[in-house]
Amino acid sequence: MANITPRKNKNGEITSYTIRVYHGYDGEGKRLKPYTMSYKPAPSMTRKQIEKEVQRQALLFEEQCKLGYSPDNKQTFAQYAAYVLRRKEEAGTKHRTLARYRELLERINAGIGHIKLSDHRPQHLTEQYSQLRQAGIRKNSTKATATADLAGLIAARGFTKKKLSELSGVSLSTMNTACGGKKISGEKAEAICKALKMNVSKVFSMEQDSRPLSEKTIQEHHRLISLVLSYAENEMLVPYNAAAKIINKPKADRTHEVNYFEPAQLDRIRECLEKEPLKWQAITHLLIVTGCRRGEIMGLKWSAVDFENNQIKINNNLLYSKEFGVYQDSTKTDTSDRTVKLAQETMGLLRAYRTWWEQLRRNSGSAWHSFIEIPDGKGIKHTERAEFLFVKESRADMGFPMHPDSPTDWLDKFSARNGLPHINPHAFRHTLASVLCLNGIDITTISKWLGHKNVTTTMNIYEHILDKGKEQVVDCVADVILRKKAE
Repeated sequence: MANITPRKNKNGEITSYTIRVYHGYDGEGKRLKPYTMSYKPAPSMTRKQIEKEVQRQALLFEEQCKLGYSPDNKQTFAQYAAYVLRRKEEAGTKHRTLARYRELLERINAGIGHIKLSDHRPQHLTEQYSQLRQAGIRKNSTKATATADLAGLIAARGFTKKKLSELSGVSLSTMNTACGGKKISGEKAEAICKALKMNVSKVFSMEQDSRPLSEKTIQEHHRLISLVLSYAENEMLVPYNAAAKIINKPKADRTHEVNYFEPAQLDRIRECLEKEPLKWQAITHLLIVTGCRRGEIMGLKWSAVDFENNQIKINNNLLYSKEFGVYQDSTKTDTSDRTVKLAQETMGLLRAYRTWWEQLRRNSGSAWHSFIEIPDGKGIKHTERAEFLFVKESRADMGFPMHPDSPTDWLDKFSARNGLPHINPHAFRHTLASVLCLNGIDITTISKWLGHKNVTTTMNIYEHILDKGKEQVVDCVADVILRKKAE
């Protein structure tokens, strides 16, 4: 039988109730510490409603204890979320995913982190999502736009964008965005100016970004909250996952159309590419014909290139983080490990590039690092033979892999000097998918080629391209079923 004890304030008014459930004695005959919970009635409830509800809560709590639940009335959501992230890290969750979880938890803990784990109810989360939809909730809401010639200032200080990226901890792609006169976060602008030893007001103009968070971002918060509470449910610390009982769960906006190149644009890109250095020809060509992610191409090693069978093995991913610098990790998902068959033209280009690479190694002499030290996805440094396809050419770093953001920077300049539409590496991935879709390749094959986790992912991303295929369906139906064939 549950024991109910009213708790009063200094005026003698009942403010809450403590409910205890005793569960026997230990081996020495001492009574075990009871399971305990507190119940605080809503201010609008009548005395009769309170009496009825506290009895209901006591019966429910007693039943939960009998079923094996072990409510922890002291541990907060924030404390338990930190525990869950430690378990996820031990289980091998990728560094980039954990970094995103920690970023999301800053907002989550600000809203519900103080609430005891056992006290979480769906209404708490509904209120949290309402708060996230308010204006001014964005982290680093100050946006900065360069008012000076940032590229010129970088050069005048004796830096390259890549070097300044490493010094400031700002990614190369963000550096390019800033130099292009587009908005970046105020925090990133301050980091750039600190590395340049300049006052930020001399280089950037600042403005507040008061837009609310996107539904996609709110959905990310919901999924993380649900993950934490699911752990608690499985460990029998709470009777149910409150996030699973939300009636109107956050739902991401309809997927935006992906950017891809038309065949004529792709022909023009390939034509301009023929005048570029062999290394950049190889990088861009592989992005175009494989549809691989940027990190997968930059993480290629010669041991993954099979010249005999005209294929490459995608099993490594080159990434960058502020904590680790450039590091290598496994591919994005388990299904991202795959073998990609290549055309004879591509293999010919790779053979020519291998000859160039070997010549670079020989000409570098003692400057070439035959063995390099590089962190893995946990930040642990390993020494291995230098066999990355795409390496730095500066004498200090000869043999080390290039920064994974390098293709973004180079393609931005390449498109500008050739009058081409803006190019980002991922656009080639979308382009290949669209070419395959519109030429009758089945969606399952496309999904496996791209290394997606499942076919649903592919269909969601390329829904608008698949819609174009409906015209082919109409023609097929008309030709096969409706129209009489000529005798």
